[in-house]
Parts: sequence; C-alpha cells; structure tokens
Amino acid sequence: MTKKLIILLFAIVPIAAFAQNVKLAHVNTSELFNQMPEIPGIETQLNNKQEEISKNGQALVDEFNKKAEEFQKLAPTSSETVKADQQKQLDQIQERYQMFVQNSQREMEELRQKLLAPIQQKIANAIKAVGDEKGYTYIFDLAAGNLVYVSTTAEDATPLVKSKLGIK
Repeated sequence: MTKKLIILLFAIVPIAAFAQNVKLAHVNTSELFNQMPEIPGIETQLNNKQEEISKNGQALVDEFNKKAEEFQKLAPTSSETVKADQQKQLDQIQERYQMFVQNSQREMEELRQKLLAPIQQKIANAIKAVGDEKGYTYIFDLAAGNLVYVSTTAEDATPLVKSKLGIK
C-alpha cells in the first residue's frame, strides 16, 4: 500500500509542478484582422479585380448571345453542315466561358492570398512577440472556434497584440 502511495506521489508531483508553470491567454485573430488598417485597401483591390473579371465574363456572354441570335435568324435557310458549324462555334464560346470562370476564380484566390499573407504574418509575429514578452505557454485563438470554454479570469492578449500592431 505504501509502495502504491509513493508511486502515486511521484506521478502527481511532476504534474503539479508543470501545471504551476503554464501561463495561458487567448486572442481573437478575427477581430485583429478586421481592424488592420490595410484591410480597406485590400478590399478595394479585390473589388476592382472582381469588377474587371465580371466585365470580361459579360463580354463572353454577350458574344455567345449575339452568335446564338444570328444563328437562329439564319437557321431556317442554313444547311445541316452550316448548322453543325454554328453549333460548334457556340460550344467553343461556352468552353471559353467555363475556362474563363475557372481561371478567374483561381486568379482571385491567388490574389486574395497574396494580399492577405503579409497581414496574417504580421498578426502571427505580434502574437508571438506578446507571448514571448508576457511568458505565455500557450495563446489560443478564439476565432478558430476550438475552445469550448474560456474562464472569465483567463487573460485576453488581444489588447496587447493590438498595441503591438498599432491598432487602437
């Protein structure tokens, strides 16, 4: 019995010692991200790119509609060979449009990532700096949604990170 008690004591002591050294905090990166001064400029760039893509996409739709309208007018007097050729032209425009949509989506996502990556890195660096300065063992992100409970006594490092980033 005493042997088990001694083993239990040796098992509990390191756990208790470890628990006393753990310093936890949390931040809300979503809140930080939305308050970054660069965000409005990035949104403008993304909106401008989206408008450009929409205009180009609309031009393809207009081309398709114009060709389809022409072909319908000529259909009663056209031979089967001409009709087949016209259908092929319409199919080609549709394929170009589908490729355009796919390429545009990829291009928008690449631009979004390119523009946001420096901000994400800036936030990560600020969180790390606050963690190092305050001696936190872990800083959890509330925006990630993985925390099931946050005590009211838990430290919120968000204001410290905001200060590091120069956000008011």
